Amino acid sequence: MPYLDVNDTTLYYEDEGTGPALLFLHGWGTSGRTWGAQLPDFTRDHRVVTVDWRGCGRSSRPVLGNTLAGVVDDLVALIDVLRLDRPVVVGSSIGAIFGTELALRRPELLGGLIPVDGTAYWASTGLPLAELADDLHRDRAGTLAGWVPQWYAPGTSPALIDWTVRQILDSGVHIDQHFRSLGQYDPRPDLPELRVPVHYLHGELDTEIPLEVSRTCAALTPGAEVDVIAGAGHLPHQERPVEFNTALRAALARMAPYAHAAT
Repeated sequence: MPYLDVNDTTLYYEDEGTGPALLFLHGWGTSGRTWGAQLPDFTRDHRVVTVDWRGCGRSSRPVLGNTLAGVVDDLVALIDVLRLDRPVVVGSSIGAIFGTELALRRPELLGGLIPVDGTAYWASTGLPLAELADDLHRDRAGTLAGWVPQWYAPGTSPALIDWTVRQILDSGVHIDQHFRSLGQYDPRPDLPELRVPVHYLHGELDTEIPLEVSRTCAALTPGAEVDVIAGAGHLPHQERPVEFNTALRAALARMAPYAHAAT
């Protein structure tokens, strides 16, 4: 099994295919398994790396380091150890925030960034993150059972929702620290400084992080655009995989002339 020891923790990752590198980052509490509908398509002509970031999936569940800076440091180490050649980072939800901060701090490492229903300025979305962390502490299973269905568009398979809840229950409780630390997160002042190609993808029906968030962020990000995945909620890569894969390929094609240019 592919494990990597970095920054006093152990990360599980998968590395398949050859070609331009893609680094997929999952959302809160799930795992690299959420990109299963993308792997058969993109491993045909890309080197695709998925990682369970610290506290999630098959990676270690450390008490410390469950911060934005901690995860970004892990990603820097992962890119270095695996010798990824300026990957395009595709990040879902909080994974998009990790990718955005990585692009801001170390633009020379990346060939591009594709935030998926993420890069949220959390304080303005109406989601009470500190209260959510308290609710998870009091009744983790019950809170997730009530909250996770809201991530998906109406009509989503109950099996997919249940699988998502199970993944989160299997992850470590220390990842809840992200909710407290990101409660005041707002990338908007820094987005004009992004120096990598950026293209936003967003589910049309997302109620967790509304479409307007990506549109606002794109307006502040040099050269960025937004593609909307019709009929999808917060996790379009799982809900509408065919449409999402088509949009992702189009985004990669648009940024390809710039992805490996000097920063």
